[in-house]
Amino acid sequence: MPRLIAAFLRHGDYKQLANVPSALQPFALSADGQQQAKTGAEIIHNYCQENSVAIHPVVNCSTLLRAWQTALEIQLKMQAETSQTLYLESHNDLSERSVGSVANLTIKQIETILYDDPRFEIPPKNWKSSSHYCLPFQGAESLISAGQRVAKHIQQSLSQLKPQINQDTLKIFVGHGASFRHAAYHLNILEFEQISQLSMFHAQPVFLEYQDNQSCQHIAGEWKIRSKKEIPMD
Repeated sequence: MPRLIAAFLRHGDYKQLANVPSALQPFALSADGQQQAKTGAEIIHNYCQENSVAIHPVVNCSTLLRAWQTALEIQLKMQAETSQTLYLESHNDLSERSVGSVANLTIKQIETILYDDPRFEIPPKNWKSSSHYCLPFQGAESLISAGQRVAKHIQQSLSQLKPQINQDTLKIFVGHGASFRHAAYHLNILEFEQISQLSMFHAQPVFLEYQDNQSCQHIAGEWKIRSKKEIPMD
């Protein structure tokens, strides 16, 4: 039976606003980020060549600019390396966690609003990186619920694709570090404790084989191990 493999890629480097917890910032890749995306494409190409894996022609990516640009660089680089045409599909479901109506306010501004509104409790000190905490604002998500959203998109995409393939095939997903790691928990790839212990390198793929029980198994590519002093902020 042919294998179906997913490649998760966190977007390349970009310059985000300082002390702003919202990941829905609409900024472009830096020059480093563009090069990281090209390198990620080379890693995928080499993996597929070495393992005789076909590349699915549709690349799924987050709608945020940095993820779309990363996917675009991958598309262009892969097409230059092969004769295959790739297509990009942007999906809100692959975006990072939303903080809702306080998007792109600073941490201090958000905490001031919480302190000043008598309806709200004081947030925990680690509220930004806490997997289960959800800000009490319209449209806000917890990290764990954002990961569930991403995992659902990936499961649906892979389950629909699985019956259609007749050879080992790789499907590319370009998104965001925190939502991918929380999705990996929902897909039975990571234990809950590992979510805060790991991160993702910019635009370096983690390869996962899709299982019949709709979970995935890590088969190649490295998670980034956080230092003990590093605070999980992505």
